[in-house]
Amino acid sequence: MKKQDLFFALILIAIFLPFFLSNTLYESYKSFNMAHGMIMSFLKFAVLATLGEILGLRISAGIYNRKGFGIFPRMVVWGLLGMVINMAMIVFSKGVPLFMEYMGMADASSILGGSMCLDKILVALAISISMNTIFAPVFMTFHKITDTHILMCGGKTKSLLTPIPMTKIITGLNWDVQWNFVFKKTIPFFWYPAHTITFLLPPEMRVLFAAILGIVLGVLLAIAARKK
Repeated sequence: MKKQDLFFALILIAIFLPFFLSNTLYESYKSFNMAHGMIMSFLKFAVLATLGEILGLRISAGIYNRKGFGIFPRMVVWGLLGMVINMAMIVFSKGVPLFMEYMGMADASSILGGSMCLDKILVALAISISMNTIFAPVFMTFHKITDTHILMCGGKTKSLLTPIPMTKIITGLNWDVQWNFVFKKTIPFFWYPAHTITFLLPPEMRVLFAAILGIVLGVLLAIAARKK
């Protein structure tokens, strides 16, 4: 293990350990998260998903940062995307059970708040499949576009203010990787089950689990972005 690996591990420990050591800090975090969910979504994804991309760069290139990578612009973009993810989770977790009730499954909207049972698993799975089938491909493609734009701008802060050349980037994307790796593999084999677990957890646990998934998401997309 290199010194940079140890330093990265210490950063992760510094982020998570205080919440396990101090119940007061954890309760304060939960209270603030409930009162200011969108702000916390921005901060959580800005920090954790960016750390995931940094870790993905370490895995694929052997380094944690390089010229043109653009850590700060990535943090800002991830923060904004995190707010969109929060919105999507609210929309699908509320809308899918209502649709299931419309289709004949009684009390689907209240099942997630009850004890573990087969119906609860089915509702959580239905939410996960709906969200990751309808929302995830658009989200992942847009993230790939913003990621490419940041790289094209040399990782500079100006990338946040420079118009994105959508046509140029979209036509130049590696759709083979996007389809065969990002869509066909990560969505059904990772995100379907991962988000099923997310919606099975009690609300106070979903925050920590979502934070962990934020790191995993960054790793997966970073590796896909550099996959030959």
